[in-house]
Amino acid sequence: MEVQTIAPISNEIAAGDEKMIDLHTHILPGLDDGSKNTAESLSMAGVAQDDGIHTIVATPHVLQGVFDNDKNKILLAVTQLNQTLQEQNIAVHILPGAEYYLEADIPLKLSQGELLTINDNGRYLLVELPSAFIPEYTAQVLYEIQLQGVTPIIAHPERNAGFTRRPDILQEMTSRGVLAQVTSASITGLFGKKVKRTAFSFLRRGLVHLVSSDAHSSKGRAPLLSQAQKEIEKHYGSHIAQLLVIQNPGSIIEGESTEPLIIRSNTRWKLFR
Repeated sequence: MEVQTIAPISNEIAAGDEKMIDLHTHILPGLDDGSKNTAESLSMAGVAQDDGIHTIVATPHVLQGVFDNDKNKILLAVTQLNQTLQEQNIAVHILPGAEYYLEADIPLKLSQGELLTINDNGRYLLVELPSAFIPEYTAQVLYEIQLQGVTPIIAHPERNAGFTRRPDILQEMTSRGVLAQVTSASITGLFGKKVKRTAFSFLRRGLVHLVSSDAHSSKGRAPLLSQAQKEIEKHYGSHIAQLLVIQNPGSIIEGESTEPLIIRSNTRWKLFR
């Protein structure tokens, strides 16, 4: 099957119907440790649709020797899944992306056109760090990505032991233009109280730019955002919640700039970039 070019979704449509955008999922069947088959992918899409999500970015793991998913393979899988969703009358649209394990040669692969940015628009790249620590080359790799006009998005930093111990490191990275994506299940407590506290700590410090599901199945780690949206709204208001699940994700898939997180503390407004 020929790989089809997928046009970026309109941010005006996304904002207008107030439906959410899930920027980090493992919904493509058989590519990684997420969906195992097409039936499970359809089930995940149905769950997302019922939760109020209209657009999903498929971000399968890419790790040399473990998940060898190249750009064309992902694009083909997205095209096939979209066609199946249309046939099944499931009103969810899949966009291409990938979750790259942070390795020292990522900037080189990016410069050679091997990597798949979010919605294939050349503006944002989702990267994953090891869960137990922050590699010593992290800051340099992220900087070299930025030198190519691409903004790195750090996936689920609240589940990284290094960032948990040293949130100042994440703050330094975000101050230099790197974005951070927190997992919705971290907000709702699925990963435990410690991870939830860390997620809210990052929110209070203005270090979070978007919330996504990191869904791997239709149950458990499912493509759900509404409950996390309600939790954030309860603490910080509807504007912050919509910024994280609608507005900034919409800007990212269109290749536009995101807005900084503004958190009100007592009677003062704090702006973190």
